[in-house]
Amino acid sequence: MGNETKKTVVNSWNEWDPLKHVIVGRADGTMIQAPELAVQREWPEHGFTSGKYGPYPKEMEEKANEQLDNLARILEQRGIRVDRPTPIDFSQAVQTPDWVQETMFGCMPPRDLLLTVGNEILEATMSYRSRWYEYLCYRPLLEQYFKQDPNFRFEAAPKPRLTEGTYKRDFWKNWKSLSEEEKWKKAEENDWIPTEKEPLFDAADVVRCGKDLFVQKSMVTNDAGIDWLQRHYPDHRIHKVWYKELTPWHMDTTIVPLRPGLVFFNPVRTPLEKAQRELFEKNDWEIMEAPETVLEKKRPMTFCSLWLNINRLVLDPKTVCVEASETPVIEMLDKHGFEVIPVPFYEVSPFGGGLHCGTADVLREGTLEDYFPKQVEGF
Repeated sequence: MGNETKKTVVNSWNEWDPLKHVIVGRADGTMIQAPELAVQREWPEHGFTSGKYGPYPKEMEEKANEQLDNLARILEQRGIRVDRPTPIDFSQAVQTPDWVQETMFGCMPPRDLLLTVGNEILEATMSYRSRWYEYLCYRPLLEQYFKQDPNFRFEAAPKPRLTEGTYKRDFWKNWKSLSEEEKWKKAEENDWIPTEKEPLFDAADVVRCGKDLFVQKSMVTNDAGIDWLQRHYPDHRIHKVWYKELTPWHMDTTIVPLRPGLVFFNPVRTPLEKAQRELFEKNDWEIMEAPETVLEKKRPMTFCSLWLNINRLVLDPKTVCVEASETPVIEMLDKHGFEVIPVPFYEVSPFGGGLHCGTADVLREGTLEDYFPKQVEGF
């Protein structure tokens, strides 16, 4: 993109301040990853039966990259600097002294890995063996930022060992044998695949609202990971979010802030626990119940939620990018005074998410502010 000589400033405190610099992912070489303890893909209707793995079809990859490149152009036309990761050979086997993993995954969703809080970009632990080395795709950019911004804090959370003790034994095998009632019981108990042996978290399980960081316990983020984040950000208030969902992955389709005082809540995953909703209401935030998607089913080989309709990218408090086909969301935001930029993006969803997932903030103009001065006990 020709940004090698441009000076860099890293700073972002929330999801809505004016966006000036962003990373947009790439779909090149993305793999339907080989089975591992944490995740097992299975799409028999598309030729990927249990245990089978390989690259996504080239046609799908090309369509995804067309939409990613189009997003990059839209942002650049608005004066936003766009950087891109450097894909590596994701089909190769990788290993540590503890394990061998037959494939990697990809580098479409930078939001999963990179968490920007103030002048720091933090590399998340990641909880899949297939994504353990994904940080390598972003190191050329982060090294460049480090050279150009003397205030940039270049940080990485402790890499987990991801041994068998990191995961609950035979989780997926046992999960398939459970009744619907038993699955919901595990959901209410937050009984997910990670153990508490070591801190685990994906960056996309964190929603940033100034001094308050909302962090979800999920299939990829455990209590130890949330505790680590609280220690790492001692000047922030960390709120552990939980809700009723059978297999929760990331949080950016659950609590979706649009600007100070306005937030989307996912109506299927709500009501959140009383204290969670009360915090927003007590601080005079308007809570909008997100409309359902226009999609009747997911794109082929998509592991993401149908709620990607609210997986938006806010450019500033008056401007937001939304998937182009999602008319109900567009109309709702239009009524709230937003300029809505329709961006076709559903061909990207099989590669790891929506507009928020496919981007990672580098610079948003703004300062650290307290949007929740009235706190709620127990949250």
